[in-house]
Formats: sequence, C-alpha cells, structure tokens
Amino acid sequence: MSTSQPFFRSRWVPTPTHVRELGLDAGLPGGFRAAGVPAGIKQSGKPDVGLLVCDSPTPVSAARFTATGTPAAPVLVSRERCRLDALRVVLANSGCANAATGRRGLDDAAKTQGAAALAAGVDPAEVALASTGGISHLLPVDAVLKGLLQAREQLRREGDTDFQQAIQTTDAFEKRANLEVALPSGNVRLSAQCKGAGMISPNFATMLCFIETDAALGPETADLLLGVCVKRSFDRASVDGQLSTNDTAILMCSGSSGVSVAPESEDELRFGEALDALLRALAIMMVADGEGAGRMARVVVRGGQPEAAEAAARAVANSPLVKAALHGGDPNWGRIVQSVGGALIGTAPLAVDVAIEGIQVCSGGSAIDYDEPALAQAVQAPEVEYEIELGGRDSSHAETEVFFSDLSHEYVTVNADYHT
Repeated sequence: MSTSQPFFRSRWVPTPTHVRELGLDAGLPGGFRAAGVPAGIKQSGKPDVGLLVCDSPTPVSAARFTATGTPAAPVLVSRERCRLDALRVVLANSGCANAATGRRGLDDAAKTQGAAALAAGVDPAEVALASTGGISHLLPVDAVLKGLLQAREQLRREGDTDFQQAIQTTDAFEKRANLEVALPSGNVRLSAQCKGAGMISPNFATMLCFIETDAALGPETADLLLGVCVKRSFDRASVDGQLSTNDTAILMCSGSSGVSVAPESEDELRFGEALDALLRALAIMMVADGEGAGRMARVVVRGGQPEAAEAAARAVANSPLVKAALHGGDPNWGRIVQSVGGALIGTAPLAVDVAIEGIQVCSGGSAIDYDEPALAQAVQAPEVEYEIELGGRDSSHAETEVFFSDLSHEYVTVNADYHT
C-alpha cells in the first residue's frame, strides 16, 4: 500500500464532499510546527524523537488514552499532570515504550516533560508525552534530551514528514494526511500523523495519533468530537486483539484560521464529519498494515442487544480461525458461526444469518444453497465484508462493526523475533 495512493482509498470510508485531500508535502495547518530526528534510541538509525508545537497563545486540545490496567509512564504522566484541554507541545519517541518501568519510568518521563517545557518556553502541564516500542525497557533519557534539543532547532510547518517517521515502529508505510475542510464559515485545515501495526485491539487500538487543525474549537467541542470519532474509528480496529500500554490520541486546535466552530452548528457537523472520516481512514490503514497482513475485513453485526452485537463482532474479528481463513481466501463461514456462538453462550438455539460480500451463506443458523464459485472469488479481494444478523431482533436494533486483519505466517515471524 503506497502513500502515493489517495488517502481515502477504502470503500468503507468515502471522501466527504466538503473535504479535499492536499499533498503530503502541504505542511501542517497554521500555528503548528514539527520535527523528527534520530537520537540513537532505535538501532536502525531512523528518526526516533519527535516534537510537535502549537504556537497559538490560546490553544485548545483534547486527548484519549489506553484503557489498560497497566498504562505506560508517559500515559500516566500526561493523564495526571497535563492540562489536556490546553496542550501546546507533544514530545514523542519510538524505540522504547517506557512501560512496566515503575517509579523510575515515571521519573524519567517527568524529566523529559520538564525539559520539553523549558525548550519550548511553556508550562510542563502543557506538554504531553507519547512513547512506543518495546515494553520493560528503561527510557534512554539522555538520548531523548539530545533529540529534543536537535528537534527544537528543526521545527517547521513542513516537519510533519520527519515527525511521522519519528513515531513509527513496525509500520510498513506512513499513516498521514493533510486535508482542507470547507465549512459554512470558511475553509480550515486538518492534518494527522498516526502509527500502529501490531498489538491492536478495539478498546482502543494500539496506536499514537496526533491531529492538528487551524479551526477554533471550544474545549467541550474538541473533547466531544474527539471522543465520538475515536469510538467510531480506533475503537473499531483490531489486528491481534491485544490492548497496548501506550495508546494515545491528541487533537490540537490553533484557531489561526479565524474560523470558529460553534457548538451545535452546521460548522460543527461538517467539521465532525471530516474528523470522523479522517480517523476512520487512519484506523483502516492501521488494520491494513497489521504486521504481516495481506488482507483485511469488516464484520458488521445487526440485531439483538448492543452488548451481544458487540461481543459477537469482536469474537469474529479476534478469532484466529476466522483470521486464518481470511488470509487464505477460504470462505469457511462455519468459523464465523462458531465464533458468534462462543461469544453468546446461553442463547441457544441462536438463529443467526451470515452473508459474505453480499452472498448469504447461512439462514437461521442453518446452511443454505449459494453460489460457491462466486463466493470463492469474492473472498480473494483485499477487503472482505462479513454481515451477521442475530436472531430475535428486538426494539434496540443494535448494529456495530469491527475492522480486522488476517493472520499470516509473517505475523508470527515478526512477533517471534520482536525483542521485548
């Protein structure tokens, strides 16, 4: 999957009519500068320390973090010591997650936060931290500080390319976008840099994502929109069903365009649609880039109670049997039925319908006649859709979706050799 392709390239996320893709060299929205430098954390010598700065005197921001019970030090420090509605700086690194490092990890994170604040001339509470890499390694503070000073000297609006490289680990390609959004009150910019390929589970996905806009949003609006869009994007992505220690998503608003997005306005609606499409496209790119992935799928579950629909969707998305069949282009829909039943214990007899790429293969829990050659051909596509209808639909009319990747030999190879 090449970065020369259109950003909105999946059939599951059409380009909003009021959104225009800009080139990857378009630079960040007004009020933002970024940089990424190699500081020696990664043995590859590639950039591994990134700095993102909002120059607005009154920035607005919002953030979401991993739900794990074992959050990494940068997550704890950012969540507990930052003004998450008024962030000015993000200091990020790859090559070391600074997770499961105890008090030492917290102290190291706090040191880098303080150093970034001094370097940028802001309060430490306005500096968020983000790290990704191997769990259990102590953060090489000296390397981070060296990289921070180098990055400060290289800050520029076109620095998002280097910043993107500085946050990547096993990613096979960039997950980055620069968009122009036409609002009733005027045009604004949206940019994002995202990383993620493995240890991804829908709660929410293992990733780092930083979103910048020159629109002016209030803190409540920014928090609402980010929360809703994360639930519809990164919460819907699964590669291996594993929840990370470091998940972080941050939205920063400079307001430099002079276009204000008022609550409950047409501007808010259109901006929200653009942000939603942006994050959903990034989530799908993460799934498509799942370590060793060759094919991806979307499972849609309708009917039943919301909890049952969600459990069924995640069971299918995280089933090694379903994922292996997806990898082999095998239309073995029995594995789908088995996964749904295993997730909904005590509901027998469950009258479940299953369709793959629009071809119904199961009705009321029983096999039916279908065009087998057509189905065999359909599941060879790079994107495959499974639709499941739970029997006994009630007034809730629940519906949910999860995007997931296949399970390949390469995934095992990558993670057998990944040093932790």
